[in-house]
Amino acid sequence: MLIQRILAAIVLIPLVILCLFFIPLSGFISLMVIICALSAWEWAQFLQIKSVKSRGIFALIFTLFIVAIYYVSALLAGKIDVFKYILLVSLVWWLVALLLVVTYPSSVRFWQNNYIKILFACFTLAPFFVGMIALRQINYDGDSFQGAFWLLYVLVLVWATDSGAYFAGRIFGKHKLAPKVSPGKTIEGLIGGVILSLLISVVVYLSHYFTISLYNLMISSIFAILVSILGDLTESMFKREAKIKDSGHLIPGHGGILDRIDSLTAAIPIFAAISLHVL
Repeated sequence: MLIQRILAAIVLIPLVILCLFFIPLSGFISLMVIICALSAWEWAQFLQIKSVKSRGIFALIFTLFIVAIYYVSALLAGKIDVFKYILLVSLVWWLVALLLVVTYPSSVRFWQNNYIKILFACFTLAPFFVGMIALRQINYDGDSFQGAFWLLYVLVLVWATDSGAYFAGRIFGKHKLAPKVSPGKTIEGLIGGVILSLLISVVVYLSHYFTISLYNLMISSIFAILVSILGDLTESMFKREAKIKDSGHLIPGHGGILDRIDSLTAAIPIFAAISLHVL
């Protein structure tokens, strides 16, 4: 399992960097639409949608919803900042998700309805889509790489948190973090992941590449780090309730698209919301 994860990472990391830095913004947006469409396809399992046709219809409708968000935001540019409000809504959603995870399985009675699960999909994937674009297009006309570096920074934070938690948990893990949701995660692993990510944040600040204060960078980063773990736990909760192990089998050693981006669906919009609109 570990070897599969390493081999997949060796392939995926250069691919991600290529997509961040060498695909034009229009291509990047199209790529994000595809990723969200595949994520919606996998999310249909949480709704107990079994047939290929029905899952395809759900994914198509959700994709049209994502595309509509982008075009509506473009039409209202200069009047209403649609992206801003969607990102701010994500702050509320992840507070709700925290309550659902902490009180699981008692919380299930509040979200057994499929309509509520569809809302959860919207609150999870739409802000992720918006956050990815909002960060990627930072100062795009002045320096097309600046937004790519911001995104890469958040991605590295999430990867470091995940890797640090994995190895610290294996070496020191004794106390379960959320045993009813994800029995394999430990408090020691959480601490290890957070420490590694914070060290990276300090190094990045000392590089002086980003024109941002230490306070703003650290606050945005700390929230992104912590909520990335919540994103992972939230998807684990949905999978546990749907009685599935992986959301898919597209990526060897990593499962499906949702399994790979679950932490990012939380970290990206929260980092974007705090760094761009709160601080």
